[in-house]
Amino acid sequence: MKGSYNYFVILFFLFSSAFSQTELDSLKLKNSFNYGKSVAVFGGSVSVIPESDSAKIFWKKYLGMTITNYGVAGAGFSSLQGKSMQQQVDEAGVFDIYILWASTNDYNNNREVGFYTDYTEFDDYDKKKITTQAGGINYCINKIYEINPEATIYFFTSSKAFNNRGAYDPYDPKGIIQYVEMQKMICELHGIQVLDQFLLGGFNIYNKDLYYRDPIHMNVLGYKKIGELQASFLAFP
Repeated sequence: MKGSYNYFVILFFLFSSAFSQTELDSLKLKNSFNYGKSVAVFGGSVSVIPESDSAKIFWKKYLGMTITNYGVAGAGFSSLQGKSMQQQVDEAGVFDIYILWASTNDYNNNREVGFYTDYTEFDDYDKKKITTQAGGINYCINKIYEINPEATIYFFTSSKAFNNRGAYDPYDPKGIIQYVEMQKMICELHGIQVLDQFLLGGFNIYNKDLYYRDPIHMNVLGYKKIGELQASFLAFP
């Protein structure tokens, strides 16, 4: 209950029009546990295209974060998907916070969803399983804790896309929702806090032309919208 209260308080303080820009600048959420932390971001194009800076600027401005982005266009969690997020994590150094920002690439390229136990202690870290989305997520989490046992990991789920019905319909049994649910299931297993961007992003077929530059990627306005949500989550997760 307290977490929910903090969440909406931060939304109010950050973005209420009742506050002048000067007052917002001075606030900077210095009481946040995450204020001033170093952050590594891993993902596909949704996390790295220039428009995405319109989201990350909220993290820098209000939380004083320093951000290193390892994201690569086309990447997914599956080892088969582009310069995978597994490879990105392999290259990372020590940071305070690691953000796994899920793309739509595993879904769009029909990578196997897998099971929440893929590449875990339950299958003795079977390397054959890192080709699934689930195995890739577990690989990234395992590797991050090898790099920094004191790491804080946050997970941003895949957002809605509009290239086909399954990319935004939460009731399509073969849609991206199965990937999103697996993302959350794995985070629950490991006690990792999740921002459900698919549910909370606020995007739909009626406003997609306002917030998206193409069926998959948000425009500057869309990233500002999701950036407010991300900053609120990161301030008091």
